[in-house]
Amino acid sequence: MTSTASSMDTRQGQAPHDQRPTWQQRLRRFGYPAKPASDVRERLVPPFVQPSPRLWQAFGVPPVLAERITRWSGWGGPLLVTLMAGLMRFWNLGSPKRVIFDETYYAKDAWALVHRGFEVNWDKNVNDLVLSSNGHVPIPTDAAYVVHPPVGKYVIGLGELMFGFNPFGWRFMTALLGTLSVLMLCRIGRRLFRSTFLGCLAGALMAVDGMHFVMSRTSLLDGVLMFFVLAAFGCLVIDRDKAREKLAAAIPADADGRYRPDVHTAETTRFGWRPWRWLAGLMLGLAIGTKWNGLYILAAFCVMAVLWDIGSRRVAGARHPYTAVLKRDLGIAFLATVPVAIVTYIASWTGWILSSTNGSGGYYRDWATANGRSSSWSWLFPDWWLSLWHYEHEVYKFNINLSSPHTYESNPWSWIVLGRPVSYFYESPSPGKDGCPADAGEKCAREVLALGTPLLWWAACFAILYVLWRWFFRRDWRAGAIACGIAAGYLPWFLYQDRTIFLFYTVVFVPFLCLAVAMLIGALAGPPGSSDTRRVAGATGAGVLVLLIAWNFIYFWPLYTGTAIPIDSWRSRMWLDTWV
Repeated sequence: MTSTASSMDTRQGQAPHDQRPTWQQRLRRFGYPAKPASDVRERLVPPFVQPSPRLWQAFGVPPVLAERITRWSGWGGPLLVTLMAGLMRFWNLGSPKRVIFDETYYAKDAWALVHRGFEVNWDKNVNDLVLSSNGHVPIPTDAAYVVHPPVGKYVIGLGELMFGFNPFGWRFMTALLGTLSVLMLCRIGRRLFRSTFLGCLAGALMAVDGMHFVMSRTSLLDGVLMFFVLAAFGCLVIDRDKAREKLAAAIPADADGRYRPDVHTAETTRFGWRPWRWLAGLMLGLAIGTKWNGLYILAAFCVMAVLWDIGSRRVAGARHPYTAVLKRDLGIAFLATVPVAIVTYIASWTGWILSSTNGSGGYYRDWATANGRSSSWSWLFPDWWLSLWHYEHEVYKFNINLSSPHTYESNPWSWIVLGRPVSYFYESPSPGKDGCPADAGEKCAREVLALGTPLLWWAACFAILYVLWRWFFRRDWRAGAIACGIAAGYLPWFLYQDRTIFLFYTVVFVPFLCLAVAMLIGALAGPPGSSDTRRVAGATGAGVLVLLIAWNFIYFWPLYTGTAIPIDSWRSRMWLDTWV
């Protein structure tokens, strides 16, 4: 259990003190063995925690084999968790063989985009024809007015190109990205906590979260957005480590051979071009190109990354870390994120831009030409730019004014406790049909319900409080990073409480909820130096919580997969009246 508890060491990332308090120095004169000051290099780049030899001995693992397991666990553990997640997500992916919920928009928009470069208007009865003909339907030519950028639909369309215009095809890429996001979270958690165990635990929790599971098996945009947001976060975490490694390598040893904070090194070292930060900018651009709420995440992550740079230089010994970051880091940090994200977003509209301007191209593509908006400045603001700007302005007005009532809309105040989940699909098959047992006695229920695993989410409510406590009172940067991810995906929706919004938007910050719960479980297992009694009690409590969450996911499995169950069994799973 050493790997779990040691990863919660609150000293990581704190600035070292060059001089000890006077009372400690006085005690040293009388033989008091003062605790050696921690090496600044270790503070900049904390080592990964290794499992205790007692753990291997308890399982009867020989030392040589234990060393090999430890060496390969950094990738082996995450890959095993990912394999489990992938098997669940791809199992019977084409079921239900229906166009469920907003697949009626995005599956067809994706098919049109990868063939025409812009969305089109489909006949309102085309869904049945698509299912009966396995997608062999003509694509209309009349452009459609859509309110979401094209990246997520292009992603969905890749699966359709590979496997056809059918339920498996339009769900393939979301299932793939959902599976890969579990792998990313395992690795991100491992790097964040310096613990393979906690990293794999975070990934395993997301693998058994109902919201993430359902969104991975449905061709909606929010699962794609979640993937790009998590990828951007991972790139920034790696960039933070790389920058701190450069600082650590640049710090000179003193006369005693120790590495202590150095003002000159901390304030003058340059980090170079930082390729991981540029990649983060690309991922954030793809996130914005999927749904506009990626803009809030871009702003939050940029602030977070700059604060990380300030903290790194402070730990290395900078007396004026804000000034040092302003001179050395801020310029390249801005270039690598904001302009890259903007260029990526605009590039995602290439299919629309290249479409015809004679009225047969994308929606509003001919707006500038038809309204005589060309001028002598057309070399700087070409017609496609003016038309795209007008299109985006119209979409903005639509999004902020959307208030049409919907059966499954919900207020963000209720999201974190799963107040009102969204039913994507519901049927009541008769006994002996569509999986309903012949001896059921009455009709069964088949439902796909976008509902997070309740025990995981309710545990996350306490985990969020714990993370905020660690951030405010322990100055734990990892807790701050997790809180930032949750806040960036969640808090902006409180600005639009009068808008028609849904619980499944929360999938964007589900990875950070899982990181928060993993951090809480690590604390439950006990801090470094805990007694064996404390460790046993903590490990037992943590293990019981994880098993209950896994059981809860299995219990709700029929509601996540559209499996037919007796109506009484369905009713027993409606724990809250608002779930019906």
